[in-house]
Amino acid sequence: MSKRKISFIKGEYYHIYNRGNSKQKIFNDKEDYQIFTKFLRLCNQEERIRLRNVSDHFLKKDSEPLISIGAYVLMPNHFHILLTEKMDNGITKFMQKISTGYAMYYNQKYKRTGSLFEGKFKSQHLDNDKYLKYIFSYIHLNPIKLIDKDWKENGLKDRDRATDFLKSYQYSSYLDYYGDERAQKYILNRRDFPDYFPTKEHFIGEIIYWFDYKNTEALPR
Repeated sequence: MSKRKISFIKGEYYHIYNRGNSKQKIFNDKEDYQIFTKFLRLCNQEERIRLRNVSDHFLKKDSEPLISIGAYVLMPNHFHILLTEKMDNGITKFMQKISTGYAMYYNQKYKRTGSLFEGKFKSQHLDNDKYLKYIFSYIHLNPIKLIDKDWKENGLKDRDRATDFLKSYQYSSYLDYYGDERAQKYILNRRDFPDYFPTKEHFIGEIIYWFDYKNTEALPR
């Protein structure tokens, strides 16, 4: 997906993503994934974040949120977030906070210096309903590449294995749409997004639909 220079507008929808510098891993173990997941909630406010506050992440009462998150996934060397602005400049503030906060944590933990991410975050304006609906599936299908890296080009080798893997992958919002009760559900604000998936069955049906479509990178725009 190519980088696009856009101005963020409240009420519009955006696909935000970034990866590690030189494609390096940004998540090396379970703790790394958990910290970034906590930052998705903790950074969504005007207040300054502090690493020692990370434990109070999901159930704390937020101040006015900067953005609303509709879906997300964390992969070993990159992440994707679907969001919309709640405050002026909310997306930029949120991404600055989460990128800086996580980089500080990561550099401190691994005793490294320098940039963790590959430049500024990338963004796409989801300017039509078909594209917006597709991005929910695009984000949630990402983990399949970890067990079948060429599935988009060649088709799925094992649908049951892919389904089971998505249900076991903890570092995305898939399980929250699937209906699992977990603290991470508080990261999302589904009310600020179209109700494409009023039931678990609607969500699963949409995911399965894209199982059978090769070269999903090209669709739809």
